[in-house]
Amino acid sequence: MKRKIFININLPDRTKKRLSRAIERWVDLPVKWVREENLHVSLFFLGFVDDDSTYEVCEAVTRAAQTEEIFDIEFDTIKLSPSAEDPRVVVVTGKPNENLRNLAEKIEKELGIFTSAKKEFRPNITLGKVRKNIWQDLSEKPVINKEFPLLATVESVDVMASNFEGDDAEFVIVESCQLV
Repeated sequence: MKRKIFININLPDRTKKRLSRAIERWVDLPVKWVREENLHVSLFFLGFVDDDSTYEVCEAVTRAAQTEEIFDIEFDTIKLSPSAEDPRVVVVTGKPNENLRNLAEKIEKELGIFTSAKKEFRPNITLGKVRKNIWQDLSEKPVINKEFPLLATVESVDVMASNFEGDDAEFVIVESCQLV
């Protein structure tokens, strides 16, 4: 069986709750909001992976995680992305983080998909997807650009599987790989 596999950092429940409260002011906008339990920082989407290869992915991510210490990610702004003029998603963006960049590169190397060193890694969390057709029909385009200081501790990196049925996505942890 093949499943959609991706590598992410799950957030503490308290952080997810804080993010959910922050977007309440925009809940009536034409945006498909991510359910609170599905909020996360994405590192890589690997595509459809069979069960045997998923086991190998878990082993590789575990090896990479075991060499990295627990660290914090600092977020600063909730905004439309890629731009306010042509929004596709609402995100909370983070400051460049060297620990996150190093972790991502180690995982890429363990997976054999490393191509070149990144200058920086700026984390973000997708909060919602803009419903483009409805958004374009709005006579006055909403502004979403709010300072939002948030600190999240990264204690593990997770191999996740996603199942998209109907309007909702369901994410399950295949393997949680602890940092040291």
